[in-house]
Amino acid sequence: MPAVTRPLRTLSTVVIAGACWSLVVFPGTAHADDTLGEGPQGTEQGADAGKDGTLSVTAGGIVFDRSKNGSGNSAGALTSATSWTPPPCWYAPKYTPEQLQKYLEPTWEAGSTGYEWDAEQRDRYVNGHPYKDFNKDKTGKGYFWDSFVNKDFPPGWDSCDEEIFWVDQGNPPPANIENAVTPKVLAELAYAEIRVPSTKVTLAPAEATKVNLPTWSWLDDAQFKPVSVTASVPVLGIQATATAEPVSLRIEPGTKDAVTYPASGVCDINNGRIGEPYAKGRADQTPPCGVKYLRSSGNGTYPLQATVTWNIEWTGSGGAGGDLPDGTFGATQDVVVQEIQSVVR
Repeated sequence: MPAVTRPLRTLSTVVIAGACWSLVVFPGTAHADDTLGEGPQGTEQGADAGKDGTLSVTAGGIVFDRSKNGSGNSAGALTSATSWTPPPCWYAPKYTPEQLQKYLEPTWEAGSTGYEWDAEQRDRYVNGHPYKDFNKDKTGKGYFWDSFVNKDFPPGWDSCDEEIFWVDQGNPPPANIENAVTPKVLAELAYAEIRVPSTKVTLAPAEATKVNLPTWSWLDDAQFKPVSVTASVPVLGIQATATAEPVSLRIEPGTKDAVTYPASGVCDINNGRIGEPYAKGRADQTPPCGVKYLRSSGNGTYPLQATVTWNIEWTGSGGAGGDLPDGTFGATQDVVVQEIQSVVR
């Protein structure tokens, strides 16, 4: 009875996303225990802060290692350069047979979901269609999988509405279930966790530039390095790492009264650097990356937009790997443009 099933599962998903932070320990191999979901509903998320201040967070059995991620107050998430977006929800191991029983039986006894739905659920998980007595005869040989949701509730967060299903340890999830965790899905979820450094460019002149004076721009290569996030499911022994590497910078001057260098406004990475620092004596040279304003900003400023494109690759368990859509991250900075003053004699 879908009309009844969906509201119950949606409520469960909301609880998952809003659970209190506490340490969750996941076993490295499957065995009969009660640690998979940390309680009857298996809805806890956990956070473990390392000595270096990095945070690994579990979400639905997934552990994120962010120790090689971008950091700082100005770091931000990538936006896909295409219409693709990371999975808004996914399926992962959540219950042992005993945990599923502890989760479902109180719901049935309460009668809040209706006799018909309760009877269908009992038939599915107790009466052998397809699971008998919550699959207790397979304790330690697999897990019941259920849906989890991105804590930000992006569009489609409620699209994972499959019934709770069983997967034997060592077997892949059913091929017809979209976003069941595999190395590729883990890579896509790791993509959503990547944070890249600020895209504020260094300008020369720094305080204020002049009309018709080429302004050099570049990014600090000491901070402008590849970043990565690793996502893993310890109980399944699978993992994937998504790595973002900067490839280009797009400069948009904030006014039509300007020209960019190069003319496309896109500065490609060269020898590990985007742009080139200005050096004394180069004022009459054309910068490899920069802008020239043709009109004063008057009493205001121009909003220069600097957007970096990051190439995303992933590697995972079993030699899996490939490319994910490029991501972008940008920032706006104010630029003062002054008229060059001359003395008329």
